[in-house]
Amino acid sequence: MNSADLGRRVGVPSTALFTDQYELTMVQAALKAGTADRRSVFEAFTRRLPEGRRYGVVAGTGRVLDAVENFHFDDEMLAFLRDQHVVDAATADWLADYRFSGDIWGYPEGEVYFPGSPLLRVEGSFAECVLLETVILSILNHDSAIAAAASRMSAAAGGRRLIEMGARRTHELSAVAASRAAYVGGFHTTSDLAAGFRYNIPTVGTSAHAFTLLHDSERDAFQAQVESLGRGTTLLVDTYDVTEAVRTAVEIAGPELGAVRIDSGDLLLVAHRVRQQLDELGATETKIVVTSDLDEYAIASLAAAPVDSYGVGTQLVTGSGHPTCSMVYKLVARAETGDPDAPLVPVAKKSLGAKSSRGGRKWAARRPDAYGVAEAEVIGTGGVPADLADRQLQVELVRGGEVVAREPLEAARDRHIAARAGLPMSAMQLSRGEPVLPTEYV
Repeated sequence: MNSADLGRRVGVPSTALFTDQYELTMVQAALKAGTADRRSVFEAFTRRLPEGRRYGVVAGTGRVLDAVENFHFDDEMLAFLRDQHVVDAATADWLADYRFSGDIWGYPEGEVYFPGSPLLRVEGSFAECVLLETVILSILNHDSAIAAAASRMSAAAGGRRLIEMGARRTHELSAVAASRAAYVGGFHTTSDLAAGFRYNIPTVGTSAHAFTLLHDSERDAFQAQVESLGRGTTLLVDTYDVTEAVRTAVEIAGPELGAVRIDSGDLLLVAHRVRQQLDELGATETKIVVTSDLDEYAIASLAAAPVDSYGVGTQLVTGSGHPTCSMVYKLVARAETGDPDAPLVPVAKKSLGAKSSRGGRKWAARRPDAYGVAEAEVIGTGGVPADLADRQLQVELVRGGEVVAREPLEAARDRHIAARAGLPMSAMQLSRGEPVLPTEYV
């Protein structure tokens, strides 16, 4: 397994300041109170799915592992914290030696989840665990939102290929993370070269309308592109007149023309007309790619169209209306003393309304029905029932501060396809509804 399979991590900067100030001030106060070393268990979960969504998708786990591994404070960071009076000298000295030394368990990347699912369990001293809260939530909330949108689009596409092309619609670093999450959720390629370089995601791209407009005629533009990229290229045919463009494209590239791209108009109608024209011109193997502000609903509406690939940008990288998953990171158990062998006691927030949480270190399993289809997400804090022992969802990710579960991104993508296939068929419906599985606490 080479470095490209796992993602290029060389030169990754420290993630220690990707955090909120109160994480550090809590550590300072806990150090002074003598409670910083108490063994603690934190869990990341969401109390509810975004409105109308039937399942969530775990994405960003691999990036979380990178973030934990690179969470350390260098001299320049420590000087900043001192100069800004964020922490006192004793806390800065403690941070100088910080390396996470605890354990992390969680749902493997690509798995689906439901309200209450303990997606990530972080165990260690209070101080070392609480520092990771913001960076973990930042990654999981963003990537899981993108992956959930990608999964819905993948289901709507019904096996047709999907191209992620949203880099110009979001922050440049978010674009790379979004490409990765979209790939986990079922997309096939990306237009973003940084994502291709870092995560070995297949990249695609040919030309924009500007290339056609640059030339004296559409014919000249097509000729230049074919001479440069070969007959298998994709020609953009909606700059001027689509019918004339398709005719010109086949005249220049011949029936070996790889594909034509349509980026405007009534995509359903235009796709049918273009397919008929291509077939009449003998280009029966030439594919049709459609773009133009697609989301899962637009993709579903094109199910009857002779379309081979969809390119999706804005709606994908913004989570198709739900750019976050509202995940939280809560202390659920802690020791009463700093003794490493002190027993853990459950703790939980008991505020009014929907913000209360359940205490205790949790396990999770997915119970199938008689046909092998998932029927419930089962969560508990005691012993695991015998019939669920081999169906537990959490896997070991970090042991004693060392990452033990790196895997190729392709593995997460394959896992998601399998996990989605194990859900009831109603999970694929795009209409608004409740989570497709109930969450049961035992």
